[in-house]
Amino acid sequence: MTFSRRDAMGVIGFAGAASTLSAAQVMAATAPSVQGGQFTPDWAALTSGYRAPNWFRDAKFGIWAHWSAQCVPEEGDWYARDMYLQGTRAYTAHVAKYGHPSKVGFMEIENLWKAERWDPERLIDLYQRAGAKYFVALANHHDNLDTYASTHHAWNTTRVGPKKDIVGIWAKVARAKGLRFGVSNHSAHAWHWYQPAYGYDPEGPMRGQRYDAWRLSAADGKGKWWDGLDPQELYSGRTMPLPSGVATLAEANAIHERTDRLWSEGIPKDNPEFVRTWALRCRELIDNYRPDLLYFDNFDLPFQQVGLETAAHYYNANRAWNNGRLEAVLNVKMVPPERRMGLVEDVERGGKPYIETYPWQTDTCLGNWHYDRALYDRDGYKTAATVLHTLFDVVSKNGNLLLSVPMRGDGTIDEKEERVIEEIATWMGRYGTAIYATRPWRIHAEGPTKPASGMFAEGGPKSPYTANDIRYVRNGDDVHALVMGWPEDGIARLTLWSVGNPIGRGEIRRVTLPGQTTPLAFRRTGAALEVTLPPGHRNAIGIPLILSGRGLTGGSLAETA
Repeated sequence: MTFSRRDAMGVIGFAGAASTLSAAQVMAATAPSVQGGQFTPDWAALTSGYRAPNWFRDAKFGIWAHWSAQCVPEEGDWYARDMYLQGTRAYTAHVAKYGHPSKVGFMEIENLWKAERWDPERLIDLYQRAGAKYFVALANHHDNLDTYASTHHAWNTTRVGPKKDIVGIWAKVARAKGLRFGVSNHSAHAWHWYQPAYGYDPEGPMRGQRYDAWRLSAADGKGKWWDGLDPQELYSGRTMPLPSGVATLAEANAIHERTDRLWSEGIPKDNPEFVRTWALRCRELIDNYRPDLLYFDNFDLPFQQVGLETAAHYYNANRAWNNGRLEAVLNVKMVPPERRMGLVEDVERGGKPYIETYPWQTDTCLGNWHYDRALYDRDGYKTAATVLHTLFDVVSKNGNLLLSVPMRGDGTIDEKEERVIEEIATWMGRYGTAIYATRPWRIHAEGPTKPASGMFAEGGPKSPYTANDIRYVRNGDDVHALVMGWPEDGIARLTLWSVGNPIGRGEIRRVTLPGQTTPLAFRRTGAALEVTLPPGHRNAIGIPLILSGRGLTGGSLAETA
């Protein structure tokens, strides 16, 4: 994902760098947009003409393969950048495993990614059993390698590493299983994110020796595995490399932080070719793979007007594929409120404290985005309870959960991850019908535990919730109470439904479990609705209760998006 460590220091802004390149100049060489569509490349058109499709609103839960060559070293996130930052964990590991980055750069790791044990059918079967209704594949990360058959970018997985059209294979398998299919595009950041590859060690025995990106050109590949490929196309070109004369590691790090702060979302005025090629690559990804969901790992649309051109093309193309129906979901992060009706906002590793008017999504991961052996060794993965409680909380606020399951470079997930997914599958197989196709109720929650909200605000690997915490959704005339634990005495107490409480107004005539017809014993007192839970359904994660009766959903939030 993007900038997770630096966001806390306030380095991300919407303004970005100024550009001498007009959107018309950038898009002139790209394929023409679909003709006759209602969407023009401006926010007025997007916000007035878009509505999140029902398939997405009903799906609630997706799984993501956030999988790239950065999983090969098994050292976690941002390896391709951090291996060029002396003193980081990735740098130390890279020197020990592969050699100094002046001699062995990340382009060599790209080719070590072989995916030799990848079994997409088995994984999709597992994820579908876990309750996922859509699946998202990473189409490229900041390391700038396309995982599909790109004709506009030679550094792609049909030529390098796996020698496979990874997106195409994922798409075929997911759709054959009946899942909606999405892609995530993170490459808009490569032009500034990769600049440390043009640097050098500011300290130590290799001080001043430029890393591989500085010295390599296409001519250097003759007779090697990358013959015909230009490393500068991968590393995106020297825009502002680390200058000579940097004396200390602290000074070098300050320069890199300042660079990210200046370049975070802007168009590279000194590298218009990167933007032009990015637009071509993204158009091809849309047109050839026809994703139901397109995720941009950006704060606002990437490259300003170029991003608007791409969004309009995607919406118009999607309508054309679907006989005039707009079935597209476009995810962008940290969307200003006035733009949230024009796409689907994504909140990375976080949440919201209220019911959002427009459908949204949170994305998170069992561990780190790229496979991290250290988390496996110390049992650092999220538990099934943490994942499911996050799902309960998000759906009660009109959102979806997209969960990444870290993959090793060989294409497998480890047995600890698999155990968590199987536990999720057990719960969802029994109770998932209480989640799907629901909508917000009058209020989303009761209970003492208040999750943190905002980007990168999730609470950690251990679930903080108890049976006193309840999340509410509705489906038709029923209210679903998602009890986030099992009460010690076997009696669930829903205080919003106490006698005389105006929030829980209406007449409850029946309480059941999902898929069950036998009613549960209940009584409504001045303190709470008390429901006796069947011991045979005891579950530490929690249990959903289906409340049926008269007037239970009247006055719920209108479906405005």
